[in-house]
Amino acid sequence: MRLRKELEEMMEDEILVTAQVSDALAHPARIKIFRYIYKCNRSFTKVCNKDIVEAFPYSQATISQHIKKLTTSGLVQVKKEDKFSYYFINLGILAKYMDAVKKFDD
Repeated sequence: MRLRKELEEMMEDEILVTAQVSDALAHPARIKIFRYIYKCNRSFTKVCNKDIVEAFPYSQATISQHIKKLTTSGLVQVKKEDKFSYYFINLGILAKYMDAVKKFDD
């Protein structure tokens, strides 16, 4: 019975966030892209698709597929300015994910 109680301690939305973010970070290229966007955001540098394509040895189509997975998970947000799309880390989702993962140890 103790196992059942421990499983119930993690709320459904935390389980969903954990699954979505873990899936988004399940590919090494997406982790690299995520870290790149994160570092740029920390230094207050805007990041668009062109910047990511220049920073990595992947095709533009591959970058777009990985960015789509990161944005679908909620980890990365897109803000359009004129004809450019800029990428920003969603710190709220990242914090929720990290808090939920910590509950695995409880």
